Amino acid sequence: MTTTRLAALAGEDPPLHALAERLLAVAESGLPAMYRADRDTFAFTRAARTGSGGQPAGTPWHLENRGTSLRYAAITVLGARLLPPERQRAVLGGHTAEEFTGLLVRRLPEVTNLGDAALVAWAAAETGHPSLAGALDRVAALDEGGGPRYTVEAAWVLSALAAARAAVDVERPLAAARDRLLRSRTGAGPLFPHATGPGLVPWYRAHISCFADQTYPLQALARLHAGGHDPQALAAADACAARICALQGEAGQWWWHYDARTGSVVEGYPVYSVHQHAMAPTALFDLADAGGTDFGEAVRRGLSWMAEPPELAAAGRPEPLILDEAGVTWRKVYRGDPAKAVRAARGLATRPLPGARLGVLDRVYRPTAVDRECRPYEFGWMLHAWLAPQGVRRPHASAAGPEARR
Repeated sequence: MTTTRLAALAGEDPPLHALAERLLAVAESGLPAMYRADRDTFAFTRAARTGSGGQPAGTPWHLENRGTSLRYAAITVLGARLLPPERQRAVLGGHTAEEFTGLLVRRLPEVTNLGDAALVAWAAAETGHPSLAGALDRVAALDEGGGPRYTVEAAWVLSALAAARAAVDVERPLAAARDRLLRSRTGAGPLFPHATGPGLVPWYRAHISCFADQTYPLQALARLHAGGHDPQALAAADACAARICALQGEAGQWWWHYDARTGSVVEGYPVYSVHQHAMAPTALFDLADAGGTDFGEAVRRGLSWMAEPPELAAAGRPEPLILDEAGVTWRKVYRGDPAKAVRAARGLATRPLPGARLGVLDRVYRPTAVDRECRPYEFGWMLHAWLAPQGVRRPHASAAGPEARR
């Protein structure tokens, strides 16, 4: 008998279960406000703007939608599909997850970004949309050429193919996408770089990768193993997860920039809410479900950071990141340094001197600023993380490849 990850948390940590339930309620109430009915898609971001009129009582700002994002809409579907149909419609502008995926698939001919196309194909696979094969064809067309890809987008390609293998013969591109990710690592290090090969990132910061460069590949490799037998992929996912968990902050912070060569932190801030409540949980839960190490304690520590970020409390300016009535969680806690100076300085310093800290920067630029915006994908991954069934996945019947299906 399966249970959701949210339900499992109730037995592990009741106060954190209540926090997760609260966050999920914020997600469901906030996503409809992020929906752009005029475009039949989701906004890029919902951000606070200071000014008079329209703001919640007692606040100096009001919220407004800015831009649109196909990518964020696809991620939202991946989470919203786990809701009952009537709640899917409430979140997705009156559409079910499959219906909304159809809107995204119809836009694929004009999509030029590989990551966007991969996410739409992943959504098509998870919702059982009949246009899955066509969506995968668009991914293949955008992935031609054999050049380097950004690691996050390469991971989404693998996740899409792994999700589709039960319905479509994808074994050849699946093997290529898997090998591309595994080959991208530097030496025997456990962390993934920002790109799968040279040419996309300037030389002076080619050693720097971000948190997303770790969670999406480890999730993709874990899901690959879950849909078939691939111990090497599982081991790589496990090693990456073990390293980022070992580096996790004392208060559960998931740090932002790493040195992919050495497996060390280059710069911790910003700390993003989506990493704490959604991206780390969904990746680490998928790893455990695939038979990898259970990093549940790290997930719970990360989630607890959302309740009261110690950076803000220590500065004497506590500010909640969860705004129930507004239907948002503020995006991040950051240093507020001009032109992201700390990250730039540490990136340059660690190129020739791995591990260089430039400690004076921590004293000059303290992480006491709050980014008052919220993006729909943050809630999409949150729903995906906590509402998915818990339990070790079994390989699909088609996992042995096309020969087994003849």
